[in-house]
Parts: sequence; C-alpha cells; structure tokens
Amino acid sequence: MSLEGLFPIDKWDLRSGSILHQLPEADEERLRLHMSEQRYAKGDLLFREGGLPLGIFFIREGRVKRFTTDRDQKEHILYVANKGELLGYHAVLAEERFPDSAAALEDTRVAFIPREDFLATLDTSAVLSRRLLRAFSHEYTVLTNSISIFAQRSVRERLAITLIVLREKYKENSHRGPVSINISREDLANMVGTAKENVVRLLREFKTAHIVETRGRTIFITNLKKLIDISTFGPEGI
Repeated sequence: MSLEGLFPIDKWDLRSGSILHQLPEADEERLRLHMSEQRYAKGDLLFREGGLPLGIFFIREGRVKRFTTDRDQKEHILYVANKGELLGYHAVLAEERFPDSAAALEDTRVAFIPREDFLATLDTSAVLSRRLLRAFSHEYTVLTNSISIFAQRSVRERLAITLIVLREKYKENSHRGPVSINISREDLANMVGTAKENVVRLLREFKTAHIVETRGRTIFITNLKKLIDISTFGPEGI
C-alpha cells in the first residue's frame, strides 16, 4: 500500500541517498580513489558524538541509527538511515566534531570515503554541490517538522508516526505480505521519546485492535490506514 495522499512521508525522509546517485564518471572516480569498505555487526559504532570526522560513510547494505546520548546515558534516536544513504558529511563540511553518534541496527556494510577525497570532489563538481545544498535545505525542513510535530503529539500518536516511517525504511524486506520491522523495543522507545514500558503497552493495544502483529522483536503492520488515523496526520493534516 502506497502512502501517497495518505501520509506526508517526504517530511520524515532526509533523502541523502540521492547525493551520490549517478554522479558524473570523473566525480565517481575521485570518490573511489581511496574508498574502503567495512562490515559492522548490530550495535557497532560507525562514529561517536564529539569525534573528529575523518571522512563520510555510504551505506551499501543494512540500516544505521543516528542518536545522541544524554547525561544519564539514555539514547535519543534522531534518524534511521537506509541502504544508499550518506552519513557524516555535515561535520566534514562544517569542519566540526560529530554532533551525534551512528551505530548499526543490523549487520551493515559501509563504504568509507576519506575527507580529503570528498572535499576535493566537491571543489570541482557542480553536480555534487547542488545536491548537497538541496539535501541540507530538505534536512532542515525534516528536522524542524520532527521537532514541532513530536512536541505536539501524544506518545500513542508518536508511536504511530514512528511505525509508519519505519515501515517505509523496512518495506524493501517485504515482497507481498505485511512489512516486517525488525527493531528492539528499546530502540523503538528511543525513537518515540518514551519509556520502553509505554511502547510495549501500546504495541499490545495495537495488536488487540488488529493494527499490528508481533513475532519476537519483529513488528508487522497489518492495518496501515488505522495507524495513519491514530497518527492524526492523515490527508486532513497534510
């Protein structure tokens, strides 16, 4: 089922996957000059908040969470990045330390492009410059939307929104049946901004209402329309 006309998913997706897509051949050659690949197991850190950016990360397979940690060491997940998306370029361009951390949500394969090669390509590529500018502008819109919407929504509504967004992130795993979202309750709670107990209770309610099914940590959305209704972000709110 498509979300078109039902839920404004573009307001929740950073679209960084388009930055390196089908660049001119010369640009791709510069980026590949010293590119390396690494595999990360679930929970492995790609980079840590406050660390020095030595390059950028391109997700070839898997999913990565971006998060910050408060003084009590509780995670606050800001975004889930998919295959094809780019991480770390903000800190490289700003010449600042990483403002957040990134860790694999599952087995993940990532290409690393050294800072010098990325900046050298950017200096000579009008295409890459334009795409980065568009990405920055759209990201500002997405983050502003997320902050404002989540500040006004109940935990139940925030969970519904989060599940809808995750459905788009995980739908490539599903061929014909319901989309399966393989995520821990702790990570889900850190995305919603609530305690794990609240997420477990609300998922039980959604299951009783035949909106989702669960098998272990995997969540299957079986009634997307009801979930959109709960989010109060349906066509009237678009």
